[in-house]
Amino acid sequence: MKIVIPGGTGQVGSVLKRALTVAGHEVVVLTRRPVRPGEVHWDGRTSGPWAETIDGSDVVINLAGRSVSCRYTPANLQAMMESRVLSTRVVGEAINAAAHPPRVWLQMSTATIYAHRFDAPNDEATGVMGGAESAVPRYWSSSVDIAKAWEREQEQAATPRTRKVALRAAMVMSPDRGGVFDVLSWLARLGLGGPVAGGAQYVSWIHDHDFVRAVEFLSERDDVAGPVNLAAPEPLPHRAFMRGLRAAWRAPVGLPAMRWMTEVGAFALRSDTELLLKSRRVVPGRLLEEGFAFAYPRWPEAAHELARRRRGA
Repeated sequence: MKIVIPGGTGQVGSVLKRALTVAGHEVVVLTRRPVRPGEVHWDGRTSGPWAETIDGSDVVINLAGRSVSCRYTPANLQAMMESRVLSTRVVGEAINAAAHPPRVWLQMSTATIYAHRFDAPNDEATGVMGGAESAVPRYWSSSVDIAKAWEREQEQAATPRTRKVALRAAMVMSPDRGGVFDVLSWLARLGLGGPVAGGAQYVSWIHDHDFVRAVEFLSERDDVAGPVNLAAPEPLPHRAFMRGLRAAWRAPVGLPAMRWMTEVGAFALRSDTELLLKSRRVVPGRLLEEGFAFAYPRWPEAAHELARRRRGA
């Protein structure tokens, strides 16, 4: 198959490109700074010669959008919104204009669209949308607004010959340098991998192998459309998540962090505390209903496998 990945130079895009290329597919990455074979220039905002790569392709997987690993200033939140909405809009326009459009458009979204909650898991059918929670920082609703606008742009795109799927992805765990697993592993090995702010908040995650397999599964099916949660079926509280990570690295001690400490750490890392403190209890209702079998449904086994690969890197 010919697979086009707009915005495919980040961690998730690298995971997909590597796996899909090994599987024998032709993979084209659209990027602002093409430097490798198979990369084509685009600006993520306007149409151009890059649209020719979509005409005649089989699958488009749009991952474009400013990284969420930043301080949530008004300027950065606006950049997150614009980069997601505008890139989705031009991808939709390119698909609609294609003489031979792709049969499926997989559009990245986020599990952050769901509410901060502890009482029940969020699946696609019964999950509670976020943005109206009480007792959370007011600016957290901005992430939900961005996610909703992101999905709405794909939903409203005129692509009658192309099936559309919104990938509500949890954190993709891979052993690659600079990814979330790498950063958390570094903290765990330093003895800083304890619970944050009590550790009751849920962590939703997905092993990189299962992420790729789910993308392939959704690409091959012709009867699945709309939002799909890409998350392992067993989210767990942060304290248990970090315990499993410490065990994978044989780190006996994990110092806990109070809420105020997360503010200091997030400032030092130029990130935001929402990424650590929001309770994301998300489960893959539709994937399980459609018969998808996870290779790594539980975090302890997933963490050990990822640590083994990281050691061998």
